[in-house]
Amino acid sequence: MEVDVINYGARITRILVPDNTGKGTDVILGFNNPKAYLEAYEQYHGATIGRFANRISAGQFQLHGQTYHIKPNNGKNALHGGKSGFHARTWEVKNVEKGQAAFYYQSLDGEEGFPGNLSVWVTYTLSEDNELNIAFRANTDKTTVINLTNHAYFNLNGEGSGSILDHQLQIQADSFLPVGLDQIPTGELKKVQGTPFDFREARPIGSKIQMPDDQLTIGHGYDHNYVLPTGRDNDQPIASVWSAKTGIRMDVFTTEPGVQFYTANFLNGKDLGKSGRPYEKQEAFCLETQHFPNSPNEPSFPTTELAPGNTFLSQTSFKFSIQPIK
Repeated sequence: MEVDVINYGARITRILVPDNTGKGTDVILGFNNPKAYLEAYEQYHGATIGRFANRISAGQFQLHGQTYHIKPNNGKNALHGGKSGFHARTWEVKNVEKGQAAFYYQSLDGEEGFPGNLSVWVTYTLSEDNELNIAFRANTDKTTVINLTNHAYFNLNGEGSGSILDHQLQIQADSFLPVGLDQIPTGELKKVQGTPFDFREARPIGSKIQMPDDQLTIGHGYDHNYVLPTGRDNDQPIASVWSAKTGIRMDVFTTEPGVQFYTANFLNGKDLGKSGRPYEKQEAFCLETQHFPNSPNEPSFPTTELAPGNTFLSQTSFKFSIQPIK
């Protein structure tokens, strides 16, 4: 297995995994030329997302009585840290050795409207048993909000191979966060039972994506945060995906309380990928481990505040293996 990373956006540009025949298969979308990430229509491919992943309603929140404003870049909402979030920043390379690369970025007080000078590290580590670990660490000199994730677009059939709706998916979550028309969570934790969002048993991603459901209509498919069980064993995967074409299986582990499952509903063919094919709608999926969207404005959600003297820590792993094709 091989993983390529670059310091623009501290992003993953290639994950090469052997399939059931031993052939190397690139399982994430992206570009051959690093400069293409600067000009891409979809700017989040494989990137580290921050200072706040996902949406903040109306681009504003309050901390200790002071209101902060992030310029909206997704309708009236702020998405993925604003127009020039961490995905659009050049990170400092701090360490490169066999199986590991680390990046550092200092986000200045007021950058994109967020308070505090925030020091951020992301370390990618590839183990001998085909597990890619992503470790985030951050400190601040002023109370701020933080929500970091990686935005890899996966296709276990191989990059540029078409739809992912045939992939088998399992998510170990009893609840998800329904959203309003603006794609901001309503604050409700809704049970997945009896809905198209129930992936507690593995089934094809596309098996219920066309069902009449207001949440699927709002998201143009799946684009929702799943509430992961509290007190769970972090050595157990929170999600598993499998391709019956390649036999490649990916298990996801995380310390985060949620995961955004997204079926790439807004890919539109404007980006030509590594294989020279345009990336179209639902030709990838994302499992973005994170805190909940709009947490700064929802007191009932797990807090995303980080105060001086405290350290933000988060880990997510993607472990690849072969599951025999029956």
